[in-house]
Amino acid sequence: MAGHSKWSNIKHKKGKADAARGNLFTKIGREISVAVKQGGPDPVSNSRLRDVIAKAKQANMPNDNINRSIKKASGELDTIHYEEVVYEGYGPNGVAFIVETLTDNRNRTAGDVRHAFDKFGGSLGQTGCVGYMFNRKGVIVVDKTMSDEDMMLLALEIEADDIVIDDEVFEIFVNPSDVFDKAEQLEKAGAVILNKAVDMVPDNYVIPENPETLLKLINALEDSDDVQNVYHNAEIDEDLDE
Repeated sequence: MAGHSKWSNIKHKKGKADAARGNLFTKIGREISVAVKQGGPDPVSNSRLRDVIAKAKQANMPNDNINRSIKKASGELDTIHYEEVVYEGYGPNGVAFIVETLTDNRNRTAGDVRHAFDKFGGSLGQTGCVGYMFNRKGVIVVDKTMSDEDMMLLALEIEADDIVIDDEVFEIFVNPSDVFDKAEQLEKAGAVILNKAVDMVPDNYVIPENPETLLKLINALEDSDDVQNVYHNAEIDEDLDE
């Protein structure tokens, strides 16, 4: 098993971008709302809600916030209906972008996303213009507390699709619908999980000539409460965003 490490991108996207701005809980709350309205408030029978709750707990979202979001979404008083809209485009230096949003106002969100692309040398494209460059995968990042051989055997045991051995971590790729269950299996076997998520993983990566401008575009997109996830195919030195 082999592949390309994307841990530096995960560290940027998952670590600083949302948490430092304090809007992560708001975004997860929207995901809970959509999940409840699609499949009901019971996580036992609603796998999407179960996964969002796991994501919320990974982000240290208080149980009170989680339960309140579920109750609000399942009540008649919740008149806000969020719609899933995905935008695709190119950033500076031809970097491919996929922007996933949950919005109650398509015009507002489209305007915000387009403005961010235009401001930082990118362009919003048509649906499908870059989507073929990415694959949706479950990604589990594991601390290097065991040997490469032991982790490879463990990855085979849980029937992972792929494993990348990086200098700092192991990256385990699994079916998106299994990411939280597989992470739990790894934890029970003694692995230390640093991150688990469903990501759009690019087939190939590019090195941008102006990474500072690219980071400004990423941050501008993630500043929007409507934007849930920003995926791209650029190699970025995480030290640039310190």
